[in-house]
Parts: sequence; structure tokens; C-alpha cells
Amino acid sequence: MIETKFGSGRAVQRVEDDRLLRGEGVFTDDVSQNAARVCFVRSPYAHAKIKQFDTSAAQAMPGVRLVVTGADLVKAGVPNMAGPANFKRPDGSALLCPSRQLMATDCVRFVGEAVAAVVADTWQQAQDAAEAVMVDYEPLAAVANLDQALAAGAISVAGGPDNVVAQTQYGDRAAADAAFAQATYVTRVDIDHQRLCAFTLEPRVTLAYPEDGRLVVRASSQMPTALRGAVAAHLKLAEDQVRVIVGDVGGGFGMKTGANAEDVMTAYCAHAIQAPVKWVATRSEDFLTSSAGRDVRAHVEVALAQDGKILALRVHSHANVGAYPTMTGLAIQMMIGPWVQTSVYDIQTIDFQFTGVMTNSAPTGAYRGAGRPEAIFNIERAIDQAAREHGLDPVAVRRRNFIAPEQMPYTNAMGQVYDSGAFGRMMEQALEKADWNGFDARANASAQQGKWRGLGMATFLEWTGGNAWEESVNVQIMPDGSVEVFTAVMPMGQGIQTSLTQLVADVFDLPPEKIRVVMGDTDRGNGFGSAGSRSLFTGGSSVSVGSERALDKARALAAETLEASAEDLEYAAATFTVKGTDLKISLGELAGKQAEGRIAIDSTSKASGPTWPNGAHICEVEIDPETGETQIVAYTSVNDVGRVVNPTIVRGQLDGGAVQGAGQALCEDVVYEADGAQLITGSLMDYAVPRADVMKGMFNTHMDESVPCKTNVLGVKGVGELGTIGATPAVVNAVANALARNGHTASTAGLQMPLTPQVVWKAIHAA
Repeated sequence: MIETKFGSGRAVQRVEDDRLLRGEGVFTDDVSQNAARVCFVRSPYAHAKIKQFDTSAAQAMPGVRLVVTGADLVKAGVPNMAGPANFKRPDGSALLCPSRQLMATDCVRFVGEAVAAVVADTWQQAQDAAEAVMVDYEPLAAVANLDQALAAGAISVAGGPDNVVAQTQYGDRAAADAAFAQATYVTRVDIDHQRLCAFTLEPRVTLAYPEDGRLVVRASSQMPTALRGAVAAHLKLAEDQVRVIVGDVGGGFGMKTGANAEDVMTAYCAHAIQAPVKWVATRSEDFLTSSAGRDVRAHVEVALAQDGKILALRVHSHANVGAYPTMTGLAIQMMIGPWVQTSVYDIQTIDFQFTGVMTNSAPTGAYRGAGRPEAIFNIERAIDQAAREHGLDPVAVRRRNFIAPEQMPYTNAMGQVYDSGAFGRMMEQALEKADWNGFDARANASAQQGKWRGLGMATFLEWTGGNAWEESVNVQIMPDGSVEVFTAVMPMGQGIQTSLTQLVADVFDLPPEKIRVVMGDTDRGNGFGSAGSRSLFTGGSSVSVGSERALDKARALAAETLEASAEDLEYAAATFTVKGTDLKISLGELAGKQAEGRIAIDSTSKASGPTWPNGAHICEVEIDPETGETQIVAYTSVNDVGRVVNPTIVRGQLDGGAVQGAGQALCEDVVYEADGAQLITGSLMDYAVPRADVMKGMFNTHMDESVPCKTNVLGVKGVGELGTIGATPAVVNAVANALARNGHTASTAGLQMPLTPQVVWKAIHAA
């Protein structure tokens, strides 16, 4: 690898920032096309039969071009949206869930579900006409939460015998029972992982328009290829008749993976009227209808020997997957999360049971961490609670149970193989950098100010990659000496364009202004996209490999042109030179000599498995016992992310993720009304997104590169979700520690997120 001033390992400025800061970004809503606007008619009921429609008044209103109902889609033969598969119910029968059309036809199942779409010249005209659509509903009883959905005699969302969608079981229940019977210590804790809104600065946006006999769809999406496939399938078009373009994306967090019903409906409307149509979600629409995260209730039991060795782990959980379970929503809670449930600990005896449950709420899906935050919180909360209940040292318990480096590659109880990891070393570094042993002095200082100080930890790992290991790239060397690389991974604020540019610079020894990384166009290439923290370790690896292959091709062409062997050529500063001579040719000149006027190569490469980033996060909080207000006052983390391409970007991902994890711990909560399943937290006046003042000081963030990943050529590990996964248990454990240190040990077992001032105050004053 050639060392460049801009190459990997350097904390260079992001190449995309100058354009974005100048207001020159191109987000979907920045593209006009003089588009008509679509407005959706949405159900005011969580559960109701649709008896009849009257769209005549709406169709006669000024500017209206099209009114479409769910029934119209059925008549047109538009297929249903894809549902889950492969999972089974507890009795082994096929999974249970209702079919979902792009818009409801005979029954609505959550507040905000679309029942009709109105296209008009302006948004105001479309909204006015949407309000004129008359829908006759017959309200039905609704189940708003897990308690109601699982109650005997509960109304079934899907019309089946109950609301259980599917269930998975892992481990050996009899062996676990035996381990619990012989354990010296047993701790049980019930945990509510509240529902979260996948809040992004840019709401969902879609623009579709006909062009040259094809349909172009521009959207704020993490997965252009998947969106192209969904649009083609629903509109009965060949995939090459649809082009998806994605420009800048103002945040994704998993919510913008796949295709939303509104995305496809916007494309449907544009195709129907053969004119541009745009949909821009209001913030309320995003709160009501975008896929949510978490919403799981878990019962966790841990059995320990006298020396703190974990003998067995039992986790039985119920996940609220909403009214229309998706494959993603089920897999996250019933398969992916369980893969990391034993985390960094050597636990081989497990009893896991995970149940998906329907309610009359919006569906859940991918949200930063996607199942891993729930699993890690379960075990980290249980370990700390066990130490507190039985007088054990939480640090010593972790030390006793870590998987040792010499056990690598290690196969966990779920059959997942960790290629590398030095978990104990990460924790020891974190303890030192956080001055764990000096905490008492800081606690005493806080006490002098009337505050209770608490100390919490999480040691953990996560799985990354989405089980999509292959990625293709196109590399082109241009006659002006520049290099253009196309990849299907997507930017959404995480800085991936810069990291990929650095990898290209490593290979070609070029400055950043000579490198163009192109993303988000299905006419240029296709692939899985960006999800599961895979952008760098799969996409980056493919960019690096593809660049090397392109340079090898250029070297062979240069050898032919210079009449020398490839082995006799030296390459530096974008120029090939015959060793020991003044014969040379630049990369651009060589490209210009080719028949196509460029040197191009398509390259596909593959990682051999997932990455397992890990870390130790330590949090300190101060609680005001008079008000219950909690403030994060210190946060230290040591993170094993393998090789680091850009330290600034990695640190930003870790710290930004930690803020989101702290948001779940302290303030975020999607709330549905128990009677009627109406969404209460439907705006930023009601839903508390974490802000910069969530903590007083700066993050003390460290990256350990001593354990490179072995499953990809770069040695990198996924980093986009690691901070979120570690922060939530670290913060909650710190609050529990503060309560216990001040005589409220009994209150810690029942602590449930979010730890708002009211929740903490009640814990302090509980009898």
C-alpha cells in the first residue's frame, strides 16, 4: 500500500462537507421536476372495517389529477407487499400475520395506515382533496400493547386464534434447568425495551417521473436496488424499466432500508398519470407510519457459581412487531439479536425463547443496532443486578466470564463464530482511562453539591454485516488522470464517501480532488446497500480490491505501451516508470491511449463472514435527588473496531451512536393510548429526542486497532451501531448504581427505561 497524505489511517476532513455546508447538497426534495404532489388519506382508527369510499368530491376539486384507493389497486392486480417467511408458531404451524396491500382495502390495522392517495398540482390542493375523500369506517376493538395482545380472549389483529406471529427457541432447556438448580446465585430481572422512533433530520421523501420510456424514482433510501425491485414488482415492470437515484440522505438509522408503501405508491401514481409526482412526509406522518425500533419485553435469568462463573442464561421475550409484521422486524428480534445474546462471555448453556406478537400499532423494523441493543442490555443489566444482589464485584464477574483470546475463533451457543477479540484487554483499558478506582472521590465531591453520583459499565460485542458479504464496484481511470469508482453502498451522513476516497487514494496515490466516488444510481451498479454497519467492511473492501485490480490492469497496459515487463515498472504519483530509466507514462495518458478513452474494470469481491466489533463503555451520572433529574457527567469508551480508516469519522460514529443509546436510556419513548391505540407521542412536542445537552462534558473515546478483523481484506470492523449498543446499559447501570449507593438497592431491580426525572424520583421515594 502506498502511503499518501490523504490515505487511510488519517483524520482528514470529510470530502462531502464543503459541498453540504455551502448548501449545495442534493436531497430528494431539492429536485423539483415541476412535480405534482401526492397526499395520503390516513385512517383515524387503529382498527376498523372499511365499509365504503366516496371519492367523487375529491376528484372534482381544482388541480386534482388522480385519486386512488386500496380497492383500485386490487382491481389493477397490484400485488401485496412482501411479508415474513420461514418462521413458525409455537405449535409448529405457519406463522400468522395479515397480508398488506400498499393501501388498506377492507380493514385498517393502525392509526395512520393509508387508505387512499390523492395527486394534485400542489400540495395544498392535494391535502384539501384528501380531506374531501369520504370513508365510512366501522370501528373495531384494538390491542395497543403486549399486555392487551396476549390477554385471554384478545381480539386478533390478523383474525387468527391469537396475536402470536411466530416463536423461536434455542438451547437446551433441561440443561439450563439443571444449571439453575445447582447455582449458588440466581438473579431474575424483567426488562422493557420501549418503542423508539427512528427519527431522522430528513423525513422520508420520494419523487418519481417518466423519462425516455422508463420510470425514474428518486428517494431518500439506504438501499436503491431493493427499492427498484419493489417498484418494478408492484408496477409489473421489468427491473431495467426502473431507475432509482439516491442523492444526499439526511439520516437513515435503518428506517430507510427496503421500500416503504408510500415510496411505491408515489411511483405508481407517477406511472399512472405519466407525469412527475412527489411525496414529502410530514413530521407527523413519520411519527405515525415509519417503522419503529425495539418494543420488546424480556424476562432474563442468570445462574452463577460461587466464584461468579455464569452457569446458564435464560431469556424469554415478547416483541411487539406491530400490525403488519415484516421479515426484517421478525428476524431482528427472533434471530439476529439472539446471535449476540451471550455477548463477550463464555456461556454455553442457554434457554432462549423469542415470541413475535401483533398489535394495532405501526410495524417495527431495523433501527440502529437492530436487535443487538436489546440483547446486550439484557445481559449487561442482569450481570450488574446479580452483582448488586449477591455482593459480587461487577468487574470481577466480567473478568471471570470473558472469552479468552486463545479461544478464538470461538463458536458461541448460537453457533456464531467470532473470528477475533481481546475482550478483557478492552475492559482493563477502559477502567484505567475512566479512573474507575478514583470514583469514590468524585462521588464525594458530587455529594457536597447535593448530587448522587453513579458508575456504570457495559462490556459487549455486536454482529455486523447483514449477512450480505458480497459487493461489486466499477472502477474507471479517466484520461485526465482522475479515478471514478461506483459502489452500491450509500451515504446517509456517516462520512462513507470520505472513507472510500481514502481507500482509493491508498491504491492510486492520488489527491482527493482526483477521485470521485459515485453512489446511489441503479443504472451504474447494484448491490445490497448500506445497513448493518456493512458499508466499510464489505463496500470498502470491494473498493480497495477493485482499485487494486484496476491498477493491475493499468500496469499491464503500461508494460505493453512502454515495451517492458510489468515487474520492471515502478508506480508512484499516478505514473508508471521503467526501473532505472526515464521511460514513463502517466495514468491519465495511458487511459487516453485506450480505444474507449479510459481504463475500466468491474470487480466483485466477498468477505468471508461478519465482523464482531466490541468494547467497554463506562458512564458516570449525577442525579438530583430532589427532582430525579439525571445528567451524564463522564463517558469513557474503549472500542475494538479493527483497522481505522478515518479516526475522526469513526469517533463521530461512536459518539453519535452513544447519544442515541443515551436517548433510549433517559428520554425517548413512543407511547400509544391504551384505550384505542392512538399515538400520543406524535410530534417533537411529545417525543423527547436527545440533544447535545444530554451530557455535561465531552466523550472520552478511544479506539484499539490491535485486533484486526480476519473476515475482510481491510481488517476493519463495523462501527456505525457500536456506540448505541454500549451506551444504553452503561447509562442505566450508572443510574442503578447511584440509587444503590444511596440506600435504594431495592428500587434498582424494577427500573425501566426511559429513566425520566419522574421515573427516577419515584424510584427514590418508593417504599
